[in-house]
Amino acid sequence: MSTIQVALNWAMRLDGALGVAVVDYVSRMTLGTKSRRADLDLDLAAHACTDVVRAHLSALQLTGHKPERIEDIMVTLDTELHLIRPLNRRVHEGLFLILILDRERARPDLVRSELPGIEALL
Repeated sequence: MSTIQVALNWAMRLDGALGVAVVDYVSRMTLGTKSRRADLDLDLAAHACTDVVRAHLSALQLTGHKPERIEDIMVTLDTELHLIRPLNRRVHEGLFLILILDRERARPDLVRSELPGIEALL
């Protein structure tokens, strides 16, 4: 099993996890996905979240901050939370993790505490 699949499996064990993807924001390509819902198009979500990541990185550059300062970006919807984590380790430049969570079941603080361990697998 690839390290990406191990990381995706770990993320999907988190309470409230609906789907997860590892994405290259330069090419907008997903490198791996896992979902609990057939109606959740992770490739489309990854494509859209690429714009969010690029916008935040651009804003950081304009304000003089280093991109490594971003721990995560949370987008809150009425029924879902989209937690985006740029993978800042040097060997992973250009990659991010998106985790889609059920807003009622997920515990964002617990999920955030697990993200460094998931990132370390990649």
